[in-house]
Amino acid sequence: MSGDDSRPVHTRRQGLDPADELRAAGTLSRITIGSGADAEATWLATGYAVVRQVLGDHQRFSTRRRWNQRDEIGGTGMFRPRELVGNLMDYDPPEHTRLRQKLTPGFTLRRMRRLTPSIERIVTERLDALERAGPPADLVRLVADEVPGAVLCELIGVPRDDRAMFLRLCHGHLDASRSQKRRAAAGAAFSRYLLAMIARERKDPGEGLLGAVLAEYGDTATDEELRGFCVQVMLAGDDNISGMIGLGVLALLSHPEQIAALSGDDQSADRAVDELIRYLTVPYAPTPRVAMEDVTIGDQVIKAGETVSCSLPMANRDPALLPDANRLDVRREPVPHVAFGHGIHHCLGAALARLELRTVYTALWRRFPTLRLADPGREPSFRLTTPAYGLTSLMVAW
Repeated sequence: MSGDDSRPVHTRRQGLDPADELRAAGTLSRITIGSGADAEATWLATGYAVVRQVLGDHQRFSTRRRWNQRDEIGGTGMFRPRELVGNLMDYDPPEHTRLRQKLTPGFTLRRMRRLTPSIERIVTERLDALERAGPPADLVRLVADEVPGAVLCELIGVPRDDRAMFLRLCHGHLDASRSQKRRAAAGAAFSRYLLAMIARERKDPGEGLLGAVLAEYGDTATDEELRGFCVQVMLAGDDNISGMIGLGVLALLSHPEQIAALSGDDQSADRAVDELIRYLTVPYAPTPRVAMEDVTIGDQVIKAGETVSCSLPMANRDPALLPDANRLDVRREPVPHVAFGHGIHHCLGAALARLELRTVYTALWRRFPTLRLADPGREPSFRLTTPAYGLTSLMVAW
């Protein structure tokens, strides 16, 4: 696979669709990521069945990375970099099982219901800001980039007065367009804040995720694990939802006949949200899997020690999942897509993501029923350096 785009093949997109290079790949093929001394051969899985097989088989396909000797994993002889401690995507059972169980109290249906009024308030505040700014106004800057972080602060339990600083440090740490030195400095400050917050929560657990985990597992959850939990929650829930809000609005404005589904009953709105999640699939790929033994898939042999990257956008556009997978249809019945992953690493916050997106989309069109692109002839600007696909801006009018 070749081309001028220097990004890894599995992260390339064309508008709302996967790139031609991905479409040209077979369901399982060999690719090279990087160049020169950093070049690394890996397998790329794009077929729905293959992606499900790899992600669903945690015994033969591990998420363990190649550790350096900074933090030993007790008694195993393996070492885990400090920044990955507590990140569920970098654990296999039984460690994964133990840690995921600790996070579960923060994502119960009861807790999601308690969060709903806060999410509605946050969305209303951002739509107020959109209305004050326009028309025209940038929906990405005023809504898509603001709602997810505010919701995650509410989820974790970050004090309101600290949220602007907390998000600034978080974004500085995750921003791949910044220098490594600046990212490291922001990451160190972000970690210091989290550890100080964890110390406060241990003394007096609050109503957020940290408080819930500490109330249930305070004696066994380490500070580093809790810090890692928070980093993972921010990484998984910020860029992904920001990308989905902006791209979802663009997709609906490109298919105006489908917008009415959002004003129907909850079931219709939920169906629309699930189809948008499948169709857009903003995460490029989950953590690469490492084969623990030789595995035969079709006529290909993945040898022990080789890695497999799974293209979630391509798997969700596979005709094996549904015949017209490249068409957006918010009225179709949900299908078992892999936008939230599959197997033991299926996204713990999937219910929160759906709730958040439904709240944004329905409130947006209820508030601005004549919403439209401010300049329909202008090519949208897509972001390319963030962990998930999205837009850098989307100017709208009403």
